Amino acid sequence: MDASALPFFLPADWAAPPGVCAGATLRCGLGASAPPFDALNLGGHRSPSGDSAAQVLANRAALRDALRLPAEPRWLRQVHGTHVLDADADAPADPLAEPEADAAVTRRAGVVLVVLHADCLPVLLCSDDGRVLGAAHAGWRGLAAGVIESTVAAMAVPGSQILAWLGPAAGPSAYEVGEEVRDAFLAHDEAAAAHFAPTRAGHWHADLYALARQRLAALGVARVTGGARCTISEPAVFFSHRRDARTGRMASLLWRTR
Repeated sequence: MDASALPFFLPADWAAPPGVCAGATLRCGLGASAPPFDALNLGGHRSPSGDSAAQVLANRAALRDALRLPAEPRWLRQVHGTHVLDADADAPADPLAEPEADAAVTRRAGVVLVVLHADCLPVLLCSDDGRVLGAAHAGWRGLAAGVIESTVAAMAVPGSQILAWLGPAAGPSAYEVGEEVRDAFLAHDEAAAAHFAPTRAGHWHADLYALARQRLAALGVARVTGGARCTISEPAVFFSHRRDARTGRMASLLWRTR
C-alpha cells in the first residue's frame, strides 16, 4: 500500500520491512460526520451522546475501502489500562466486537491492529522481520501503568529487534497536567522528571513522546521514530479531546500483507 498521497492518512515514517503497513488517520480528507465530529470520526459509535452510530460505521467502512484493508480492524474498547489482546487467539465471531483492551499483538498476515486516540499516544511496534506486530493506546494513565511494557512482553521479541513509531498525540508545549500525573511517572523512574516543564503552581507541560521513548529505551527499543506532531495545536488536522472536549477519534493502524 502506498499511503503517502492519501489526504486522510499519515503514514508511519519508519524502516519497517516490506509488507508492513502503518500510520494514523487524520480528521479530514474522508468521512462524512457532522461537526464537532467532522469528518473522519472513527470512534464513539456505542455512545448515545457521541456521533451517529451509523455514521461512525460508515466512516469505518470508507476507511477500510480506501486503505484496501485485508480485514476489519480489531477494534478495542479502550479503558486506559494495560491489557493486551492476542488478536490471533481471541478472534471474535462478530468482526465488529470490541473486547476490552488497550493494546493488541498479532503474528498473522492480514490481521489489522488498531487503536483510537484524540490526544493519547498511539505506539506501533514491529519486529525486524515484520512477523510480529503490536499496537498500544498510551494515554498518560496507560503509559504510566506500563502498557508499552505489557505490549512488548506480549510480542515476545527482544527490544533490540523491535522498531517503534509514535503517532500523533498531545505535544509537549500544549499538554498541561497536574501533580498526580507527574507523580505517577516519577514513582516508576525519577528520571522522568526531565520530561515535565513547570507552567504554574502544581502544573507542568508533559512530554508524552519523551516519556514513551524513555520506557522503550529501558526495554532495549532504541529505533523509535515519529513524535513530532501535536493534536492539541493542529485543529484542522487532528481531533483533540483536551482542546474540544466533545470531538471525534482518529485511528492508528498496523498490519502486514504477507
